[in-house]
Amino acid sequence: MENKKELRTWLDDYNLDHPLVIGGPCSAETEEQVLKIAHQLKDSDATVLRAGIWKPRTRPGNFEGVGALGLKWLQRAKEETGLKIATEVANPHHVELALEHGVDVLWIGARSTVSPFIVQDIADACKGIDNPVLIKNPINPDLSLWLGAVERFYTADVKNLGVIHRGFSTYEKTKYRNIPEWQIPIDLQNRFPDLPLILDPSHIAGRRDLIFDLSQTALDLNFDGLIVETHFDPDNAWSDAKQQITPETLIQYMKDLKIRKEVGVDEAYQKALSELRAKIDVVDNQLLDVLSRRMKISDEIGKVKAKQNVAILQSKRWNEILGKMILEGEEKGLSEEFMLRIYKAIHQESINHQKKVARS
Repeated sequence: MENKKELRTWLDDYNLDHPLVIGGPCSAETEEQVLKIAHQLKDSDATVLRAGIWKPRTRPGNFEGVGALGLKWLQRAKEETGLKIATEVANPHHVELALEHGVDVLWIGARSTVSPFIVQDIADACKGIDNPVLIKNPINPDLSLWLGAVERFYTADVKNLGVIHRGFSTYEKTKYRNIPEWQIPIDLQNRFPDLPLILDPSHIAGRRDLIFDLSQTALDLNFDGLIVETHFDPDNAWSDAKQQITPETLIQYMKDLKIRKEVGVDEAYQKALSELRAKIDVVDNQLLDVLSRRMKISDEIGKVKAKQNVAILQSKRWNEILGKMILEGEEKGLSEEFMLRIYKAIHQESINHQKKVARS
């Protein structure tokens, strides 16, 4: 698959003067719930109403969706509000039912994207359709697997495509439900700049208080839109209650996040600079996370040394690390002076951590 302007034709045809907004509940629960949310979003920046009909749950026994019945609710919401409708499909039967009920946009979930067999089955079922198909990243941070899923739909003659960044699973505890790993969608964007890129801040955040900042980061990075879980009574939602926001909140967010399309002489420069600075912010946050992990390892080293009554400073080991990093840094375009300064600071902080451990 090659990058082509035509990849974003479906999005351009929406004629939006703001980022694409897909809003709606994690799960369709009742007809009343779907219709109420749809009408609350009707006169907002939301273009598409989303709702999960079939819910792949990690463990059995949890709410797994109302099934095909919910498609009729979405269909009625579309008729009453004019909103386009979207849902997740995970097998060919889902595709067939969704298309029969006038679903405008299909998305492929992270648990499906991870399996080329599942993706191929769904792609074959979608062969030749005009409906946009949005592919969420796989649960593991694998750009090739993500792009491979997109290519399977492309070769099945599905040309209206887009991708959804919903973060990646990690065993480590972080403030996010799924870590953003922004560099991966940035790399995808660099390779396919015309492939519409949408953020799912709800699944990255796992909690509603992080959604705004994640959305702003995405727009700063030139994402094309947002898919946000929205419920009129989030605390009592049947699934993913903590990460859903009210339609009123989403409407306010879109007012605060809106990007002006009309630019003056210097606006193009400011926009480019803003995008690059946003990328710097992402990398800086990654650096902080890496440095924090490194110091945690230093703490463990300090414990081992203290237990054996071994000196903290190991000059031979330090010189080996420094020499190696200077050489590798030069290969990556980093000067010897810079590497010396950086690694001396890292080494000193590591010693400080080990001293603290030894004293305690």
